[in-house]
Amino acid sequence: MDPEAPNVVALAHRDLGGSGSPAIVLLHGLLGSSRNWQTAGRGLATRRRVFALDLRNHGMSPHSPGMSYGAMAGDVLAWLEAHVHGPVELVGHSMGGKVAMLIACRHPARVSGLAVIDIAPRPYRWPERRQEFAAMNDLDLSTLTSRADAEARMEARVPDWAQRKFLTTNLERAGDGWAWQIDLPAITASIPGLEANPIADGERFDGPCLFLTGEKSGYVRPADHAAIRRHFPSARIEVLAGSGHNPHMEAREAFLGAIARWEDGQGA
Repeated sequence: MDPEAPNVVALAHRDLGGSGSPAIVLLHGLLGSSRNWQTAGRGLATRRRVFALDLRNHGMSPHSPGMSYGAMAGDVLAWLEAHVHGPVELVGHSMGGKVAMLIACRHPARVSGLAVIDIAPRPYRWPERRQEFAAMNDLDLSTLTSRADAEARMEARVPDWAQRKFLTTNLERAGDGWAWQIDLPAITASIPGLEANPIADGERFDGPCLFLTGEKSGYVRPADHAAIRRHFPSARIEVLAGSGHNPHMEAREAFLGAIARWEDGQGA
């Protein structure tokens, strides 16, 4: 187990069906959950067995104060040990893509193929994310009446309507009131580490690898391609037209087609 991950969290997951191996294991991004993968995951399940995980402090998985990439990778490795025999195809979006990259580099025997969605092996600075976290932490849940109410209160600091909708999917009913399903304090404290690059110089994964990026997203730039190929020398890099940061939701058919072409091309 990774030395950064002494306290393993038993992750919740969704079994999205399908059959055949290697199984596909899907990892969501920051403030997401396995539900973000339901539609695209069922599309992938026409070809393979598919599972979507909730990373620690997200979705239905337990909360834990430590949230390094090493800790999250340790959770996923423990889940694989408990649920899947043999190597798997790891597909990770954004933060989940960084977790998947780390597992592939340090535990290549567990990974038959790696697909990374709209993230690169480099540090990021997310001023807009920090603004969103400030808005979420300042929300007075004791007076909240609905998710729509939460969206209205955050509008000044989170001007993008779709992003406000996404953030408030993490609110859930708690008795007569509302609570965050995520561990908001733990995730907020972990932001500097989550912005960092978990892949060290010299670490690499030589197996089949696909990097899918959104045409309208700024997360992966042409300047990042050299770093991608330095750590993942077999990487195919493909841009999905018309998509932003979430191509598995914004350009689902193109996303599924790109995954299928890559899988067919590697003979997996």
